[in-house]
Amino acid sequence: MSIVLLLRHGEIAGRDATKRYLGQLDPPLSERGREQMAMLARQPRLLPLRRILASPLRRTAESAAIIATAIPGCSVETVPALAEISLGQWEGLSFAEVRQRFPDDYRRRGLDLASFRPPGGESFADLQVRVWPVFLQAAEEPGPVALMAHAGVNRVLLCRILGMPLAHLFRLGQDYGCCSVVEAGEGGYRLAALNLTPADMADGR
Repeated sequence: MSIVLLLRHGEIAGRDATKRYLGQLDPPLSERGREQMAMLARQPRLLPLRRILASPLRRTAESAAIIATAIPGCSVETVPALAEISLGQWEGLSFAEVRQRFPDDYRRRGLDLASFRPPGGESFADLQVRVWPVFLQAAEEPGPVALMAHAGVNRVLLCRILGMPLAHLFRLGQDYGCCSVVEAGEGGYRLAALNLTPADMADGR
């Protein structure tokens, strides 16, 4: 059996209360985000980690570097396919701005979350096709191997692993700095833990 850890980067800089479509915009981590990654690196579940496959975006590259620095012998490989979903012309806009400027598209996305593509962007189905081969590669390694990615990336992977429709992907929690544990064996995949934060793991969850 091998183990794949699905990690989400830490909190990003410049975050406020306004809900926005981030996509492939490239902010760095906030100071709190760096602290979250440092805490995550100290958790026992990560201590045997020897390899991280990381999205190329700044928030994930920085998160992976913090963890790899803290764990002796852990290396990082940048994998472009792990970048967050591209939201095209919606990136950086608030939910309210998208609803006002693209009312028909906003409604269509609500009706078909899996397949809808924002102008110039990807659908969640496109994203799942892009990232699934990376997960398969990681699952074939003796491990444990970590994918340092994003909420969208992790959710579409988890939907495939669990046999869930992509329309339900937002039912899966993916907090900043979280870890989900997937066991891969001859019988398939088993989700052993979902959305563990460093605080959860310190409590023994």
